[in-house]
Amino acid sequence: MDKMNSTEAGVAGMIQHRACALVGLLGNPSDVYFGKTISFSLGNFWASVKLEPSHHLVIKPHPTHDLVQFNSLDHLIESDYFGYINNSKVYQLESVGYYGGVRPLMAICKVFDKHCKDNNINLQQGNFTLSYDTNIPRQTGLSGSSAIGCAALSCLLDFYKVRHLIKVQVRPNLTLSAEVELGIVAGLQDRVAQVYGGLVHMDFSKENMDKLGHGIYTPMDISLLPPLHVIYAENPSDSGKVHSTVRQRWLNGDEFIISSMTEVANIAEGQSVILEKNYPKLAELMNRNFDLRRRMFGDECLGALNIEMVEVARRVGAASKFTGSGGAVVVFCPDGPSQVKLLEDVCQKAGFIIQPIQLVPSCLNNVDLKTLSN
Repeated sequence: MDKMNSTEAGVAGMIQHRACALVGLLGNPSDVYFGKTISFSLGNFWASVKLEPSHHLVIKPHPTHDLVQFNSLDHLIESDYFGYINNSKVYQLESVGYYGGVRPLMAICKVFDKHCKDNNINLQQGNFTLSYDTNIPRQTGLSGSSAIGCAALSCLLDFYKVRHLIKVQVRPNLTLSAEVELGIVAGLQDRVAQVYGGLVHMDFSKENMDKLGHGIYTPMDISLLPPLHVIYAENPSDSGKVHSTVRQRWLNGDEFIISSMTEVANIAEGQSVILEKNYPKLAELMNRNFDLRRRMFGDECLGALNIEMVEVARRVGAASKFTGSGGAVVVFCPDGPSQVKLLEDVCQKAGFIIQPIQLVPSCLNNVDLKTLSN
């Protein structure tokens, strides 16, 4: 789906890959707790990475996301005026932060090199220039950083011609390891969906993780899903801290957290609900998923704005839950177009952005499929 070969690109030796944003449909965040999840690629938003052979190895900053040239000190502090949020001016430095996509690119190169050395995979000589672009909204829980890493990993696999030597099931671990290098708290779910593309059921049971080093990942037919929408706010949330307290309580053996997280994981048994296209039950499971998360994490941790996005949808009778750790929600309107129109109206009044979700099929190619059976 997302690969552009050198002929298509029109530049000899150029490799380009794209990885989409991610929607956790059922079971998240139990991927961090040996649970089960169902997730899919969100075609509305993506990150693309381009690799071009070059004399030196170069990681090229993005002209917007990695802004490093300014007119003055004031320009640096208030770089790229972003707009108004809650009646306050917001600037690029405040909305984007100090780090763009250069760090994820460097981290995936380091992790990829280490994996190859550890597994006696010899890499050919030669350097390259990596550059990237992305339209994934920042800090919306849509996995923008991992999308850059996933797309870059695909470029490295093809540049060094080792795609057949690194199993598909292992690649999400590499992308996650790169994010751990950057101090990002995350689980495997997002990376699995971005490596596989399409709709995927994931079983992260401790037995599988200990024995295989990865979960059991089962692609599903994306056409099984009903029409869905994504809602997000321009005011970003911090999706990197949402696991912190709950995870420690889980590690400490907190019975409430353990039983609640087990119930969240069981929601991903909704695989049969999707296969049967039992959409009323799907709506029920989506709502239950969020309600359990809210009970465990608490309103202060989830954030008022994030909760309001969920509640806005529910006030018109739609099912809604976080796509990830906050910042965006996935919505299902079981009553059809009239309910969608109501939802669009309330979102506009609340200042939220709403879009129909664009579904995309699996991005695995023939070489990837062969590695699944190895």
